[in-house]
Amino acid sequence: MPETSMRPAAATPAANSAFAPFYHKSFAVLWVATVLSNVGTWMHDVGAGWLMTSMAPSPVMVALVQTATTLPLFLFALPAGAIADIVDKRKLLLLVQSVLAITALTLAYIVANNIITPWLLLIFTFVMGIGAALTAPAWQAIVPSLVPKPVLQQAVAANSVGINISRAIGPAVGGTIISLSIALPFLFNGLSFLLVIAAVFWWSPPKVSADTIPKESFWSAIRAGVRYARHSQPLKTTLIRALGFFLFASAYWALLPLIARQVLAGDANLYGMMMGAVGLGAVAGAFTLPKMKSLLGADKLVAAGTIGTAICMLVLATSSSHTLAIAVCLLAGMSWIAVLTSLNVSAQVALPEWVRARGLAIFVTVFFGAMSAGSLFWGNLSAHLGIPTVLCIAAVGALLVIPLTWRAKLQLGVDMDLSQSLHWPEPTAEQGISGSHGPVMVMIEYLIDPLQNNEFYSITQELKRQRHRDGAYAWGVFADTSQPGRYLEYFLVQSWHEHLRQHHRVTRSDQALQAKVLAFHLGPKPPKVEHFVAIRAHGEGDIR
Repeated sequence: MPETSMRPAAATPAANSAFAPFYHKSFAVLWVATVLSNVGTWMHDVGAGWLMTSMAPSPVMVALVQTATTLPLFLFALPAGAIADIVDKRKLLLLVQSVLAITALTLAYIVANNIITPWLLLIFTFVMGIGAALTAPAWQAIVPSLVPKPVLQQAVAANSVGINISRAIGPAVGGTIISLSIALPFLFNGLSFLLVIAAVFWWSPPKVSADTIPKESFWSAIRAGVRYARHSQPLKTTLIRALGFFLFASAYWALLPLIARQVLAGDANLYGMMMGAVGLGAVAGAFTLPKMKSLLGADKLVAAGTIGTAICMLVLATSSSHTLAIAVCLLAGMSWIAVLTSLNVSAQVALPEWVRARGLAIFVTVFFGAMSAGSLFWGNLSAHLGIPTVLCIAAVGALLVIPLTWRAKLQLGVDMDLSQSLHWPEPTAEQGISGSHGPVMVMIEYLIDPLQNNEFYSITQELKRQRHRDGAYAWGVFADTSQPGRYLEYFLVQSWHEHLRQHHRVTRSDQALQAKVLAFHLGPKPPKVEHFVAIRAHGEGDIR
């Protein structure tokens, strides 16, 4: 981040302080703007949910509001992540926030003039969800550029706190002003986007050195992001834990408006107070999160949060007390932030900078895909079995997920250094080879002690995952039949430009792994490396 946005080191609090990120001006300004905007978003959500209970109070239609909110993040988060990694994130945020402001203000006009219908409400909610999907990866990806790495976990937690502060304020205010006009939540939401536009326009992101390699194309960027996720074990374990939790936690979110209106026989004020209690619980939980994480660790903390969510659903299913409902919503908020922050940090630290937005987009895709599918499923099931029964089923399912996913351990980032190593020497190429030439085959020769064959093979399997993560679509190791101990590793990448990108993607953790492989090599170091480019007939644009 720019040096002007940082205070001197002496004025900066300890890195484990919850307030450490706010000593960085860019983070603080954007945080305040997004909190105020999220207040408007939560007012919108309360207004949309309550409006649907008035127009079409069936569990399916009310749950569809949640689905319309989260489904776009499932459908569009990955393309949005690819876009965020290959375009200017600041310009992307400015454009999408402007469109969201116009959309929200238009919805306010339609509601105020009483021409809204259930399906029109779902369409507008879906469009707003698309906007959220297009910006979510970019918002998450810029966090590491706003604060230094030792403060990253606190910054992620602070963002979650901000969301939940807005969740505490927005629903309570929204539930109150609905009695004045159902259009007011949508109006305030539209105006709140203007604050974010102003903050992003003010923000000056850190300058990055010019890249001599052309940016990836859209589809190439998506393929690279999916390929990285497929071969990154730390990211995959995070996604497994996220899927297991959000599938069952979605029952609570999808049915909350009907829990307030039908199960508890309450009004919009009760619904707003319950949503506000969730936010207050999350804010309170955020301040105890560092201590709880140090005591329990990330995995046990997620388990504790899952148990808290299950308890909340069981109480709401079996009690008619408004006071008790608000109290367990506080527990739900504390549980939610414990799980969400732990999963988000695990995803953040599992990703290097070059694929951060795409990797986080995949996390967002799993998160909101599970929420969307779960909302639709629990809403339909409630129409047949009733809301209390469904809440009990979801609570039991959430508890069963804990032992089923326990082997998928979350990441803390302490054993990984995903900063660029830049230790590969630049490959040489004749003038006739351009960036579009390909596929490219890279071959590396190893001379090892034949008695160490099994150990060498075992560690090359880790190397295989690393090559695939960084861009290879094929990989293998072959033994020389005429010379025992001589092995050739090969991997294929799509083009010469893609191989040059590999040189910039290799991290210090990758370098450490490659050093372990090279420890087996008995010949000259570095080993012999050769590059081959596919040839085609004259006139097809490749070398001949």
